[in-house]
Amino acid sequence: MPTYKIHPIVVGTKIFDKGMMTYQHDYGTEYTIPIYVWYLEGGDKKILVDTGLIGVIQSEDRERAIGGKIHTFEEGLARWGLKPADIDVVIHTHLHNDHCENDFKCVNATFYAHEKELERAYNPHPLDFRYMADFIEEVDKAGQVRRIKEDCEILPGIRVLHTPAHTEGGLTVLIDTEKGLAAISGFCVIWENFYPPVSVTAMEMEVIPPGTHVNAYQAYDQVLRVKKMADILLPLHEPRFASMDTIP
Repeated sequence: MPTYKIHPIVVGTKIFDKGMMTYQHDYGTEYTIPIYVWYLEGGDKKILVDTGLIGVIQSEDRERAIGGKIHTFEEGLARWGLKPADIDVVIHTHLHNDHCENDFKCVNATFYAHEKELERAYNPHPLDFRYMADFIEEVDKAGQVRRIKEDCEILPGIRVLHTPAHTEGGLTVLIDTEKGLAAISGFCVIWENFYPPVSVTAMEMEVIPPGTHVNAYQAYDQVLRVKKMADILLPLHEPRFASMDTIP
């Protein structure tokens, strides 16, 4: 069974209210999140988790806020000797636009996403403006998309777990590494969601649900579920990984 190294690549940022990450906590606090592409090195396939943004703002202020370098998609892949056409597999945590805008560049890739994410991308609810079918339609029409219906193994050492929290079809990606099981969360959170401050744990809450979700109770349960099963937690938008080349 292969083990993998995980390379977090920052391909964009967003600046918004911290409460967008931490439900019912820290509203009114400006917060900058990194947008990641995760390159999984190991085995005989070139694998990405998500593809990030096209319109990347590269500024000293934003890099200082996240503590790391911001790249374009091509620049980020080039750091590991890759081009978009080299990618064999893309696994999507979900299909909000900031996680799939570069899909069309990966012309040789097979894409994996939960069927509920495809449904929402083509028929978004009015409350969720983050789905934009334009970014996945091309690869879908080309027959590159595989629809996930249940928990499954994608490749040896890599499997996905349906974790409906931030979205209905969120997939947490579980990766075997030399240091144990790593989990790239299928929901948009930061470290604090998994490890809340005392002001939260004092209320007998073990985790904080994502600030945007489809069901707060269900989201709480999914965050706790992932926390308990993984040796290495990789919240989708945690800034601390922006300065890291390789995990573990």
